[in-house]
Amino acid sequence: MKSLAKLLVLAVLLSGCASKEFVQDYVQSQLKPVNARLDTLDSRGKATDAALKAGAAGLEAANKRIDDAYVTLQVHSDRLTKNEADIAQVSKTAQEALDRAASAGKLAEGKMAYEVVLSEDKVKFGRGKVVLSKGDLAALDEFAGKILSDNRQARHNYFLMERFEAGLVLTGTEVKAAKDGKVQLKDAYGAVLGNEAWLINAHISQYSHGNRENHPPIRNRKLLLHRREIDKLLGQTREKGLALIPTKMYLKKGKIKCELALAKGKKLYDK
Repeated sequence: MKSLAKLLVLAVLLSGCASKEFVQDYVQSQLKPVNARLDTLDSRGKATDAALKAGAAGLEAANKRIDDAYVTLQVHSDRLTKNEADIAQVSKTAQEALDRAASAGKLAEGKMAYEVVLSEDKVKFGRGKVVLSKGDLAALDEFAGKILSDNRQARHNYFLMERFEAGLVLTGTEVKAAKDGKVQLKDAYGAVLGNEAWLINAHISQYSHGNRENHPPIRNRKLLLHRREIDKLLGQTREKGLALIPTKMYLKKGKIKCELALAKGKKLYDK
């Protein structure tokens, strides 16, 4: 029916009988659905553009979040790597102290130092860092028996027999220099003079930050031994002709100790 109506209207228009108003009305009626369709398409196009813009903004925001997450991950990775390195350094320091203690025959003190260093009150974790103070490292060395000077020539030149552990009477600058390892025992020896034991000819360098009260590098230094030990050393050195040789100087629980051995000199063929 619609097709027939259109044909009739077309016939009228072609015959020239239709008025101007009729033609205008007919054209307007035909354009209305077209305009309506164009308006619909335009509105859909605007909605599509808005959706694309929103999608682009969302994609940009997502990319930014990914970048931020990557940066955060990298920071945490760096902190973890630093944390592992610090823990490895602490374990290495503690193990070195344990090895020194074992070589000095102080295994019990070395294990104690190892546990002290790795305990929670000594190693603190915060923001990926391991905090170990200089005091903790010093305590570790003191517990583990840090060797300040090792007289290797003594083992080469003498048969070492019974050994004794002695304290030392030192000045303040001597203590500081000795803890820095500025001790030389190569030409040193022990002797009993006036019923007291002495360390003779040991060289302790002057303290680098000392003042005019600094100590002389070589002087006789009193050894702290029990009376029965001094009497025994006196008898062995005078009656049997044995030498008293310092083998090493070390820290023991914060105090400087000297190990001495009764020794008999080697012949050339013994060396």
